[in-house]
Amino acid sequence: MSEILPAESYLQLLSEGTPLIDVRAPVEFARGSFPAAVNLPLLDDSEREAVGKRYRQAGQDAAIELGQQLVSGSVRQQRIAQWLDFIDAHPDAVIYCFRGGLRSRTAQQWLAEAGYPRPRVAGGYKAMRRFLTDTIDQASRRELLIVGGKTGCAKTDLVNRLPAGIDLEGLANHRGSAFGRRVDPQPTQIDFENRLAIRLLQLPFTGYQRLLLEDEGHAIGSLSVPLGLFRQMRQAPLAIVEESLSYRVQTVLHAYVEVNYRDFSTANPDTVAAAFSDYLLSSLQRIQRRLGSDLFREIHAELEEALNQHLRHGDIEAHRAWIEKLLRLYYDPMYDFQLSKKLQRLVFRGNSAEFLHWAEQLQWHAQARAGRNAAPN
Repeated sequence: MSEILPAESYLQLLSEGTPLIDVRAPVEFARGSFPAAVNLPLLDDSEREAVGKRYRQAGQDAAIELGQQLVSGSVRQQRIAQWLDFIDAHPDAVIYCFRGGLRSRTAQQWLAEAGYPRPRVAGGYKAMRRFLTDTIDQASRRELLIVGGKTGCAKTDLVNRLPAGIDLEGLANHRGSAFGRRVDPQPTQIDFENRLAIRLLQLPFTGYQRLLLEDEGHAIGSLSVPLGLFRQMRQAPLAIVEESLSYRVQTVLHAYVEVNYRDFSTANPDTVAAAFSDYLLSSLQRIQRRLGSDLFREIHAELEEALNQHLRHGDIEAHRAWIEKLLRLYYDPMYDFQLSKKLQRLVFRGNSAEFLHWAEQLQWHAQARAGRNAAPN
């Protein structure tokens, strides 16, 4: 029988992206999983339901007996074959189930009998999930630096350029605004939290450095920033990045038009025009009440004309008009109002290049200070 990996292995398994064979049922996997995990269940959903019912009615032994009947013969061989195919492609794969108990032990035994001994994870998904939620709780007590600025200042790009940066929008697969929807769906809330925790584990530094996060609301699309972390973000020092309106229009044009159109083309090559038009027009519709009827009609007309030029002639330049108007008359006033309530937290104000230099110096001084504190007397 192969080994059991203890809780002390969770950090390495999760931060290094060790391939994981999740033998839970598909319905369990869909609720929450890990980025490096593949779902190759021992019991499918209907089998799991039947075994669970038998367990409640007649106890564990009867449930095990039913499970062995359901997963026998060709069914058993097919599931072992799937595990073996994955292990052939990922020789360092590790097995887990929900609590690290019967299902992963059974899979481990069958694999060992087939000549493929692989370790299983003590505590299974439940324990690793707890380890990740504890990681987020610990991060919520760390020093943070929040990066703010008007829409289009490319704050996400700046966060990603710094080693202490946590890209919440990337982890949530959403740009955090009414136009923030991406082609691929957002992860589940649990998967978002798992991704966040794993990113925290992967940071190549110790606790003396501040974590850098973009100034976000509690909701990023349909997902929520974990409450403890969000509360800390609302109190943390704030660095404001400032760029010209033309710079910000270009940023929005690239991210929301060029990149999104390319993604829609890849995902929906036969219906890209309809899908991309619906994305932009429905996004604008979401903020109709906040814009007011007159401004909404103006921007809506400009957007429809831009889509006509773009989709008929391949010219994206007409998008600049509605983007500029939306920034100047909607997003900028809203941002100025919100910033007026945060001025007491302000520690920096400057353009992107100035911010990067300032942030790098801030982290360097923190590292040097930690080194002095750690030096022996």
